[in-house]
Amino acid sequence: MTKRETGGRDQAEFGISGLDDILAGGLERDRLYLLEGAPGTGKTTAAMSFLMQGAAADEACLYITLSETEEELRGTARSHGWSLEGIDIFELVPPESLLDEQQQQSLLYSSDLELGETTRMIFDAVEKTRPERVVIDSLSEIRLLAQGSLRYRRQVLALKHYFARLGVTVLLLDDLTTDVNDKTVHSVAHGVIQLQELAPEYGAERRRVRVIKYRGRRFRGGYHDFTIKTGGLEVYPRIVASEHRTAFDRSPVSSGVVGLDALLGGGMERGSSALILGPAGTGKSLFTINFAVAAVARGEKAALFVFDEELGLLYARMKGLGVDLEAMRDAGSLIVEQVDAAELSPGEFAARVRKCVSEQDIKTVVIDSLNGYQAAMPQEQFLVLHIHELLQYLNRQGASTYLTVAQHGLVGEMKAPVDVTYLADTVILLRYFEAAGQVRRAVSVIKKRAGRHEKTIREYEIGPDGLTLGEPLHGFQGVLRGVPNFVGQGSGLMGDASA
Repeated sequence: MTKRETGGRDQAEFGISGLDDILAGGLERDRLYLLEGAPGTGKTTAAMSFLMQGAAADEACLYITLSETEEELRGTARSHGWSLEGIDIFELVPPESLLDEQQQQSLLYSSDLELGETTRMIFDAVEKTRPERVVIDSLSEIRLLAQGSLRYRRQVLALKHYFARLGVTVLLLDDLTTDVNDKTVHSVAHGVIQLQELAPEYGAERRRVRVIKYRGRRFRGGYHDFTIKTGGLEVYPRIVASEHRTAFDRSPVSSGVVGLDALLGGGMERGSSALILGPAGTGKSLFTINFAVAAVARGEKAALFVFDEELGLLYARMKGLGVDLEAMRDAGSLIVEQVDAAELSPGEFAARVRKCVSEQDIKTVVIDSLNGYQAAMPQEQFLVLHIHELLQYLNRQGASTYLTVAQHGLVGEMKAPVDVTYLADTVILLRYFEAAGQVRRAVSVIKKRAGRHEKTIREYEIGPDGLTLGEPLHGFQGVLRGVPNFVGQGSGLMGDASA
């Protein structure tokens, strides 16, 4: 048999869009690859996707299993709603003579016989089916039979040269149950893909994939989150904001609140981000939702991702303020998603946001709040990098992003659980303060990169008609500290007849 012509098809796709994106299109044909990971990381599911993609293209495909029975494999396929039609399954089991103690030869190790017999049976199955794609599951069995690194390496090399001569794309699976430090196949394989499973102290397990090696090919490096769902693996490539640049008009857009627009110097510019900081109860969610409602009123679409509040309560609360979010959602102008931080990885969340923006042309995105986003991070030190790439991506798509962060405390000195003020283009600070025997609320724009803004502090109220901002406060010092001193004549307080 000679090397098969591929008809110009130089990529063997996995059929998993995110993984093919990470691999820059798929696997180079007629090469040997290693897919490794601990049991339960999704190797078999990924391998089935690889063969099903080949079968859909009328390629001959062969699954050689040393560790699972054919019925187990077909059961896994049925659980995903798949049919393995067009895929040959070869269940490799030792001959009965090797399992019969009376047939064992005393002068030779049984492993020598079994390894040679196993290799011969693999070759026979390949010669019989003449496949273009082959999966061997798993290498742990061959490693055990080899009983040594040298014999194991020679055996893998023999398989590699045999398949290369036939023009077969081979995917070797390794469950890392025998020797996790043995990197023999890493040096032999053309590419190495690693699947990992992480178990946080609370919440669902997190899975991620990394391409360790791919000879002669640029690929998307680093770790990428993925999940196993009914229908196979869903891989979420890490966002690289520099790859997504678009041209758009950076004109300001209104918040729908006159006083807030004045405070912002005319509104928020498209393609910029705003961070609303404040203690609990100051109305951070309402501020961001006003921007989303204003976008819907302009005939645009908006997306609201809620980490902290139950949606039913949010709908009822906003309806009491004159905002019917459910009607906007039902009309298709507002996308509302409840995000469970304990069940969702940061990569999957970023993929959801990206899908909304790219597929539905959404130009206003609200993330409420970053405290919930932080809870979704298994490694909190990388939260800022995740947010940076996501915000940069949204900005370059011309989408305006509004994020909230709940600070610890109510008055006086307060701290945020995560400092991302330097990432946001605009920072809006909300505060409680005491004046005239009442607890009041004040708002100020601390920072705005995209243009001019008021340097004043305005009082605001939340009532049946929603959010209302008053005139700039005069004669006060220390409002943002929570306990101001009145040093002027006209207070400027809302509802103050002497103002």
